[in-house]
This record gives sequence, C-alpha cells and structure tokens, in this order.
Amino acid sequence: MEKIMMFYQPRCPFCKRAFAYIDELVAENPEFGKIEIEKVDELEQPEFADRFDYYYVPTFYVGSYKAHEGGIYKEEVRSLLQSVIDGTRYVQPKD
Repeated sequence: MEKIMMFYQPRCPFCKRAFAYIDELVAENPEFGKIEIEKVDELEQPEFADRFDYYYVPTFYVGSYKAHEGGIYKEEVRSLLQSVIDGTRYVQPKD
C-alpha cells in the first residue's frame, strides 16, 4: 500500500477541515487507519516542499502522484483513502 504525503499550513482552514475529515473517516472505517499519512508543514519544511509541484494546500500525493490540490470535501477524502486501499489512482474532480 502506498503512503500519502499531505502538504499543509497550520492556519489554513481547508487543511484543518481535511484533517478533521481524515479523523472522521478513520473512525468510520478503521481500514483507513492503516494508511500511512506523512504530514508536511510547508512553513517548517520549505526546502522539502519546494521540490513538489503544487500551489495550494492541502495537497495530497500518493507515492509520486499528485492526487489532489486545494480545498477538499469529505467524500473526496473518502475516495482518496479508498483508492489507496484499492491500489487504484484517485483523480481529483473537476470544478
């Protein structure tokens, strides 16, 4: 199972919401708790974050694939986590 890398900023309301969604979804489905999520505070690790191609937070990478960038809804987080469990590629919905 691939790990998720999540880039965030501590004061970002969208990031806070994404963290809450992850917690809720793990409580609803313990299988999601088996997914390793590396959380990268881009303000504390700017040199590392600059190596990745994104502009908005939260941004989720699954392996080396940028799966989602920017604000995210609970169902999108669920789909992202499920794609990791299933070994499939998550595609960010278009606006």
